[in-house]
Amino acid sequence: MKSVTRSLRVLEAVARHQPVTVGELTKLFGLPKSTLQRTLVTLNEAGWLRANRKDTTRWEIGARVLAVRPAALQGSSLFAAAREPMIRLRDAVNETIHLSVPDALHGMVVVDRVDCDHAVRTFHSIGDTSPLHATAAGNAVLAHLGKSEIDEVAAGTLEGYGEETITDPGQLRGELHRVRERGYAVNHNQYLQGVCAIAAPVLDSEGTPLAAVAVSLPDSRFEPGRLPELGRLVAETAAEITARHLA
Repeated sequence: MKSVTRSLRVLEAVARHQPVTVGELTKLFGLPKSTLQRTLVTLNEAGWLRANRKDTTRWEIGARVLAVRPAALQGSSLFAAAREPMIRLRDAVNETIHLSVPDALHGMVVVDRVDCDHAVRTFHSIGDTSPLHATAAGNAVLAHLGKSEIDEVAAGTLEGYGEETITDPGQLRGELHRVRERGYAVNHNQYLQGVCAIAAPVLDSEGTPLAAVAVSLPDSRFEPGRLPELGRLVAETAAEITARHLA
């Protein structure tokens, strides 16, 4: 139990001081550097911590923390603002609706879902992660970030998941421009084969994206002619969530 308690204390310390080095944690806890290093590696392997992308000697909270966040999020203003509009959107289109939040520039994390009643439907577990550049939710968020953040993502490795994935930085910037112009992002088999989505951003008072709401559906039900209608409905839902959250 001592090791479990120590791990939790280290996790809390990283959350407070991130990005933090092993040396800084050693001073905080008064423990041997080797002991803390083993704890950090264990938490990293479990997904609770990760190395900072700019300085790998520093540690920060990982995506796994967001995977257990929904229970706490249920009492938050974002969750409360999003739930009813998501249900109404599901009722309007009878497809699965997801709410995802950005995990810095590492990707998106699903924090809420409203299922449709189709026998064949898409499914993402709460806590599932996905890349920014290859998903509708990710593009919806990325398109509303600052130029330096977009440049950082574009300069990194744009992994290809299929023939439709955008892996060229110039093409990605062009797609993000289109997302800003029309107000929603589209994923047609760019990440998971057979899975499509239309997403729009939920913004804070300064226009910074807090989350993205998405309609997710199988490729078999994806109709390009419906994109304007679905895009409008998703954008209106995102705008409603934004307004409710800021109220």
